[in-house]
Amino acid sequence: DLLEPPSRSHLFGTDELGRDILSRVIFGARISLTVGLVAVAIAGVIGTLLGLVSGYVGGFVDSLVMRLVDVVLAFPGIILAILIMATLGPSLINVMIAVGISAIPWYARTVRATTLVVKETDYVLAARAIGSSSSRIMYRTVLPNVITPVIVLATIGIAGAILAISGLSFIGLGAQPPSPEWGSMLSQARLYIQRAWWITTFPGLAIMISVLAINIIGDALRDALDPRLRGTVKE
Repeated sequence: DLLEPPSRSHLFGTDELGRDILSRVIFGARISLTVGLVAVAIAGVIGTLLGLVSGYVGGFVDSLVMRLVDVVLAFPGIILAILIMATLGPSLINVMIAVGISAIPWYARTVRATTLVVKETDYVLAARAIGSSSSRIMYRTVLPNVITPVIVLATIGIAGAILAISGLSFIGLGAQPPSPEWGSMLSQARLYIQRAWWITTFPGLAIMISVLAINIIGDALRDALDPRLRGTVKE
């Protein structure tokens, strides 16, 4: 069953080793989505903590954190991820770490900007007046009010993480064969693209549809969680 075109027995056809493409695309979804979620979790948690502390404490701490963020932003995200992968070595765990680290600055800057506004509100000033500690104010009062943009950014970030992870796997720095990760599948199939179009078409469509669907969900969350945008849409 080598390189069979799509048929009733194999809806997406088979690859150069006779493996069913549909089965590999389905199992690859588990890998790509899990890795994307973990990478975004790494970036979201670390970036949120850095942005929260930087925006609330201010002064030298703020300057230090923002300069570190600026240094990371000086490198394109995919280039930074490649540098990290070249240091750590190719594996799924390392690619999650690499993509997560490269996305930290976006969360840190977003949370810092929101924290600078929230910390001047009346309820934060009231918490200070009754003697609440800085750590309690940050995590019990400020954090719940700055988490909304992080949720939206994380949702859209999953799509970017899937693209980055697929790209790294395509060049051999991510998932390794025989893992059915979509980028790795594209990398293995590129040698047969002229003979068997389905080998590259279906993994590529899986990436495109997943990224498109996640971006649509992210846009819907942004409209739902931002009252100003919700009101604009209704008008």
